[in-house]
Amino acid sequence: MPMDNLYYCNRKILDYSLYIASSEKGVLAIAFEELEEDFLKSLKKDFSSFSIIYDEDANQLPLQQLEEYFQGEREVFTVSLDLVGTNFQKQVWRELLRIPYGKVVTYQDIAIKIGNPKAVRAVGMANKKNKIAIMVPCHRVIGSNKKLVGYDGGLDIKEKLLTLEGFQVIEEKVIRK
Repeated sequence: MPMDNLYYCNRKILDYSLYIASSEKGVLAIAFEELEEDFLKSLKKDFSSFSIIYDEDANQLPLQQLEEYFQGEREVFTVSLDLVGTNFQKQVWRELLRIPYGKVVTYQDIAIKIGNPKAVRAVGMANKKNKIAIMVPCHRVIGSNKKLVGYDGGLDIKEKLLTLEGFQVIEEKVIRK
């Protein structure tokens, strides 16, 4: 059986070295400030059934939309996404996609929205497993105490993304500017 192709590339966007990978169905992964070998290792682990090919052209539209986001010119992404995960993870990620630009919600809010109010920790783990940073906006999820918590890319990057969307972090609390 032939392997599906996964196309990846990297681009320097503002202060970020951003890596992106897409399948024929859509964006599969976005990561930043990693070495290429680390990104490739992650892709091989998470998407072992794919043949991995460097190709900037295959990622042109998602890269353009990310650049527009970082320049403050885009609030909604319109590229296709290829969500790969468990049914629960996909349910959480679909809920994340409903969080508008410039808004934050709590892990508890997400758990309630998916009809499982006791699944706060599981929602946090699903956020951690989100491979499509920024486009599936897990950075918009904060602690119940309004504190900046939990971001696989690092809290410094989460803070930068929220700042870009009109928030500031004062004494670890996320506050609308």
